[in-house]
Amino acid sequence: MGTLRYLVIHCTATPCGREVTGAEIRRWHTSPVSQGGRGWKQVGYTDLFHLNGGVERLVNNNEDACVDPWEVTNGVKGYNSVSRHVVYVGGVARDGKTPEDTRTSWQKRAMERYVKDFHRRFPGVRIVGHNELAAKACPSFDVQEWLKSIGIHQ
Repeated sequence: MGTLRYLVIHCTATPCGREVTGAEIRRWHTSPVSQGGRGWKQVGYTDLFHLNGGVERLVNNNEDACVDPWEVTNGVKGYNSVSRHVVYVGGVARDGKTPEDTRTSWQKRAMERYVKDFHRRFPGVRIVGHNELAAKACPSFDVQEWLKSIGIHQ
């Protein structure tokens, strides 16, 4: 069990406008490698922000500042035992390759509410993009700039 240190924001790396279900993400992450999955024991994210602003819980947690073994998700290698990972649907331009902030206005509002509530409850937890912890384009926007724009200064 680790102390929660990071909230990591991810994107599904899917083209603009293409909805993704929690069941799809679960298959991508937990199906055996031989069936096209990653073979993980657990999905990579706790919560999913849908295109319409709906938030789907993928992994239950007890909403405290400890990351219990059953709460660990596979978002960033080396950080999972001290992080909560959330993901929005999108992050790639319509061409299917180019990283792009494709968040809908509904996703932005839902993410802002979520992150502000999270920050209020856990002010010492650092909020970061996946790309701040690994050499990735994900989540396809500058999380630190966005945080400032919504009034969070960490």
